[in-house]
Amino acid sequence: MATALARGFIHAGLVSTADLIGSDPDGLARTAFSRETGATSSASNVDVIRRATVIVLAVKPGQVDGVLGEINSAWTPAHLLVSIAAGVTLTRLESALPGKARVVRVMPNAPAFVGKSASAYSPGTTCQPQDAELTQRLFSSVGLAFALRESLLDAVTGLSGSGPAYAFLMIEALSDGGVAAGLPRDVATCLAAQTLLGSATLLLETGLHPGALKDMVTSPGGTTIEGLRKLEEAGVRGALINAVVAAAEKSKMLGQG
Repeated sequence: MATALARGFIHAGLVSTADLIGSDPDGLARTAFSRETGATSSASNVDVIRRATVIVLAVKPGQVDGVLGEINSAWTPAHLLVSIAAGVTLTRLESALPGKARVVRVMPNAPAFVGKSASAYSPGTTCQPQDAELTQRLFSSVGLAFALRESLLDAVTGLSGSGPAYAFLMIEALSDGGVAAGLPRDVATCLAAQTLLGSATLLLETGLHPGALKDMVTSPGGTTIEGLRKLEEAGVRGALINAVVAAAEKSKMLGQG
């Protein structure tokens, strides 16, 4: 995710490679970051703090306390922390840094790799308006970005943070259905992926309710309503709702350490 975001920031012209530095204890990860972005990388998190003022914390929730403890002594009022660690609250982040640290919590998702992320963010109590504006600019460069109150970010994690996995599962299942109906696997997978991509684009560009779009392609007594009937019998709609809610609850648990 750090690499995807860095590439997006560079592509949008928000930063140059000379302005970027990333850190990772793994040498292969550092090499990959530098190769993909053209930016410098280091094995030391403190190096990043000393050379940059906007810090993107792109680690697993269980690694947050260790990383913040490592950089604590080098933190200054000039720094801004942008955390994409799932579930880790602003209070927890702010308390791990000295003084009135400026912190923004963000939940992006994997399509940032192709500039199609769906992100939401919430600034901390000591952030300035320009911090929120910068966050909006940065994450808009890799997709859509919405400012929300922090209490909604776990829901964002359950929906768009985990959502790509649900979409990939649907594509795989649709492809399997196509193969079962006689299509070659490569054709079935491309048709399934393009169908989800085209449907999502149609919804976003028209602004129509998904139910209205569904009705547009559902003829009386036709093939689509027969397929929809099977999906409703299988409880697909309820399963997706439950998946989002369960992932949101898991995000809350992760944030509690």
